[in-house]
Amino acid sequence: MQTIRKEGPQGLYKGATPPLVGWMFMDSLMLGSLTFYRKLLNERVFQPMHETRAAAGVYAVPSDKTLPTIGHAIAGIMAGSTVSFIAAPVEHVKARLQVQYSADKSKRLYSGPIDCSRQILRQHGLRGLYHGLGATLIFRTFFFFWWGSYDLFTRWFKKNTAMSTPAINFWAGGLSAQVFWLTSYPSDVIKQRIMTDDLANRKFPRWRDAARAVGRENGWKGYWRGFVPCFLRAFPANAMALVAFEGVMRML
Repeated sequence: MQTIRKEGPQGLYKGATPPLVGWMFMDSLMLGSLTFYRKLLNERVFQPMHETRAAAGVYAVPSDKTLPTIGHAIAGIMAGSTVSFIAAPVEHVKARLQVQYSADKSKRLYSGPIDCSRQILRQHGLRGLYHGLGATLIFRTFFFFWWGSYDLFTRWFKKNTAMSTPAINFWAGGLSAQVFWLTSYPSDVIKQRIMTDDLANRKFPRWRDAARAVGRENGWKGYWRGFVPCFLRAFPANAMALVAFEGVMRML
């Protein structure tokens, strides 16, 4: 209500452009690499190729067993680490735009995402644009819980319900996203503090410095500030994303 009163409805969309553009690439890379890592782990680690003999010689064929849940969880960490190198600068720019509170646009430090990126690059170089990469990598290790729980929910729904495959994708996608945010949210708060730090005079040179500052200033509640809207958004957004992704994969 305060945002709308001071800045109008458009104030709710501050910092929307970077994720609107960046998430197309981020989600494509995340889901594409996730599929690749799942296959790689299944063939090389959990279900290694076995030999079969035929008249023409000896061939290596993949096992027909499915990847275990722990394999999905590990693939999630690998995919999260991969996409972090695109996500870090996108989320960095988004974070800086979102903490500009002046209703008068002329008084804001950055006029938009392109201007923000240019200023950071001009003043601090590529390293400045990637400020917060370490925090992004830490945050995305929690993809372990997202994709591990997604597999668990999927298996449970298949075994215990008569729901259609898209319905299973919907519920498993939404519930696993909530598991992810329940486990990862404090690290996201810390990441936000790091990304909005003054690049010229940093208060948080290390991840643990930012983590301690959040707890010192606001107690344990500080690590969960803003959790409710994030949690409410997680289910529908990710449920529909997984329905779309799994549907396209079946078509391909």
